[in-house]
Amino acid sequence: MKGNHLTHRLDETPVGAAAAAEIDGGRKEPQREGKKSKKSFWKWPALHLVLPQSFLTSEVGPAAEEQLEQDVVDEGDIRLRYKIGDKLGQGRYGFVCQGCKDGLEVAVKFSVKGPNIPYIRVPGHPESLPMEIGLMLMAKTGPSVPQIIKLLDWQDDTDHCIMVMELPSPCMDLSSFVKLHGGSLDEATARQVMQQVIDAAIVCSKRGVFHRDIKLENLLVNRDTMEVKLIDFKCAALMKKFAYEFFCGTRAYCPPEVNVKGRYHAKPMTVWSLGVLLFKMVCGYYPTYHNLHLISENNWTRPGLSRECCQMICACLEHEPQQGEDASP
Repeated sequence: MKGNHLTHRLDETPVGAAAAAEIDGGRKEPQREGKKSKKSFWKWPALHLVLPQSFLTSEVGPAAEEQLEQDVVDEGDIRLRYKIGDKLGQGRYGFVCQGCKDGLEVAVKFSVKGPNIPYIRVPGHPESLPMEIGLMLMAKTGPSVPQIIKLLDWQDDTDHCIMVMELPSPCMDLSSFVKLHGGSLDEATARQVMQQVIDAAIVCSKRGVFHRDIKLENLLVNRDTMEVKLIDFKCAALMKKFAYEFFCGTRAYCPPEVNVKGRYHAKPMTVWSLGVLLFKMVCGYYPTYHNLHLISENNWTRPGLSRECCQMICACLEHEPQQGEDASP
């Protein structure tokens, strides 16, 4: 199991938001100026959303790590099928350990269940599944998508869930990868990462899954192959047409409409989080108020970055999502 460096955080706290006016649609794309000789990667590909029923995740209390470790293991327990190794990360929702079965390295996540944990029905599974498990299965239903982490096995117990996932080797989270490269990535590397993250985001939306927490810490990078995988669906929700009234994710990636209007939609939030992700990768810090002001005027540039890259950042971090028709409940 050597060679894996994973500093995955499990303790990001969901942020509440009050109900207010409703918006819909995607964020604006850069205005086209003349005819281009070739297609630029940095043009944001539209997300085509699937619209199943609504879901709001429930916040879980402090992680009961000792409780999980002291549980009595019966003959059918998943912990007897896998050799559990060192911890990779921990937080208020549980912890993740290295695991191994028949020479296959895996990540084993122990997650504490709240009193009102939501369950969903997933085609092909006779019983309802905890939301996180169900959404991970939905995201991988259909043609194989290597950019999304694969759920290999799971167990639903009374007070906790255990999830066994693939563990690329050697791998590290994108935050650690960026730090390893001096705090920011060159544009060519950032482009290679972003293409894969965009692919993962589009596939999730097409399959009815709203991840809600796309960030550096939730992306694994294989240093040998530069393959990227989206992980951690604990904040995920079913896609829906109407607005979400509670923000669940990471504060640094929170779109402005959450604070201004108290509601947000899946597509605009996904685009915003991708813009923050790209900005952080190429600049080495999160966008400041001054940056966002220039971006809102589509007048933001940075030495060393191409015009196309700057335009993509401006398009993703557009303050006002395109207005959709009134979708009040």
